Amino acid sequence: MVELHEELSRRKVLAIIRADGPDRALECIRTLVTAGITILEVSLTTPGGAEAIAKARSEFDPSVLIGAGTVITAAQADEVAAAGAGFIVTPAITRGAHRSIDLGLPLLCGALTPTEIITALDLGALAAKVFPAKLHGPGYFRELRAPLPDAPLIAVGGVDATTTPQYLQAGALAVGLGSPLLGDAGTGGSQSELATRAATFLQAVVDA
Repeated sequence: MVELHEELSRRKVLAIIRADGPDRALECIRTLVTAGITILEVSLTTPGGAEAIAKARSEFDPSVLIGAGTVITAAQADEVAAAGAGFIVTPAITRGAHRSIDLGLPLLCGALTPTEIITALDLGALAAKVFPAKLHGPGYFRELRAPLPDAPLIAVGGVDATTTPQYLQAGALAVGLGSPLLGDAGTGGSQSELATRAATFLQAVVDA
């Protein structure tokens, strides 16, 4: 559990994989890992998402951290735990969030308001996934930092290469990158362009 927090703090980028099937998801994971993005969640909006997690987990070194995203139900939490997910990400304080705590899996729990953030952390979440971050922007993280200086917050939802450094400078532990990073790579688009976008985002982290 400590490891994921430390690695998010160090690596700063969580890739969010949404694809049209497990094979395409795995292709995207390979591209991103090769490009240097090594904390990844496979969203369960991906058909066969748990299968993609299991295949990726068997293929990559333990230093590549692979989790499951969009976990809503307790059954989904059980499924991805069995597939070897190293952590769970939820869009809100879901039954899946509660179940991940029961299972002892690190939880990045979706929240937006201060009440939701505190509730998620009180539940036992490793960090609050502030979603959708774009709604209030980087300034919101500065405002949250005043009453919650030690709260681990991850910016997710509409975070792009321009705003990535702004969120990190405003106090976000890390950023979660979905469509601005993935583009159309999850549905048959260019993997080389995905690698180029990954490099752009990693440079944005360096700039921060």
